[in-house]
Amino acid sequence: MTGTPLRVGLVGYGLAGSVFHAPLIAATEGLALDTVVTSNPERQQQARVEFPDVRLAASPDELFARAAELDLIVVASPNKTHVPLATTALKAGLPVVVDKPVAGTAAEARELAALAEERELLLSVFQNRRWDNDFLTLRKLLNEGELGDVWRFESRFERWRPKPKGGWRESGDPAEIGGLLFDLGSHVVDQALVLFGPAASVYAETDIRRPGAETDDDTFIAITHTNGVRSHLYVSATTAQLGPRFRVLGSLAGYVKYCLDPQEAALRDGLRPGPGWGAEPESLWGRVGSGESPVTGGGRPEPTLPGDYPAYYAAVAKSLLEGAPNPVTAREAAAALDVLEAARRSAREKVTVTL
Repeated sequence: MTGTPLRVGLVGYGLAGSVFHAPLIAATEGLALDTVVTSNPERQQQARVEFPDVRLAASPDELFARAAELDLIVVASPNKTHVPLATTALKAGLPVVVDKPVAGTAAEARELAALAEERELLLSVFQNRRWDNDFLTLRKLLNEGELGDVWRFESRFERWRPKPKGGWRESGDPAEIGGLLFDLGSHVVDQALVLFGPAASVYAETDIRRPGAETDDDTFIAITHTNGVRSHLYVSATTAQLGPRFRVLGSLAGYVKYCLDPQEAALRDGLRPGPGWGAEPESLWGRVGSGESPVTGGGRPEPTLPGDYPAYYAAVAKSLLEGAPNPVTAREAAAALDVLEAARRSAREKVTVTL
């Protein structure tokens, strides 16, 4: 890519904005982080230190007042603001990237998608964990037929946080769209649908385990896909002993992989994409085999492909500059929200929901 880079306005400089979006935008050829929107003085100072040339705005209104000076808006603010901010950006004629979940309901996601299509603008959803190292490795194994026909896909995104941290992500107010079902659940459901296709039915259990917690902190989702694969998905803040990130069982072999992709930890530590990005040591590789436990050495080590979060924004830039496909569409995100809404209903009514 050559020429003047696209100017990006980033709304929000909390965890999502400062750890994920800003560093990845700045590292992407064809994109330039132009403006950061935050009213928090400490976060403003942080943005100045990390990106000395960035402009600051105290509010989205201030940003949209000079929409003509920008080429892309990235919405990394609290969940309840995603739909109104994305709507404003699209109506201002600007392409948009929205952090997950793109909306609180599938209907809202489809309305946003329709607006973007009507305006012929990019609307992309930041489902970065499609570029996790384990997910990329599993896709390779599936494409090569190493596991045979997959029967069950187990995916865990578990943490041990016995005391609530507070904030909107753990708020019990439905308007905040908090809780693990819509937070980490957005990742594991999206991955399951990408790997194994549409959901036919959904069963879920959600619990509030921790004293003082206001919303779900321990959730299980079971998806039966239309092709017969069963996905068992766990998201939890109350897991004292962490299970495997993936356990995938097929007619020929299984794949078991422990530990989270290293990219989030690297970004939190201030590291930036470069040589060796996303790689993990051989000691953390998963194993492929049958009839034995990986704990006792069963199966063969499967080299983990490097994780590649930078690929998301590279694809966004290519889409805007060259007309390449949108890496994650709002309609794909709406399909995941169909599952999340069905899971919420299933847990509340203690039923299996048919989609």
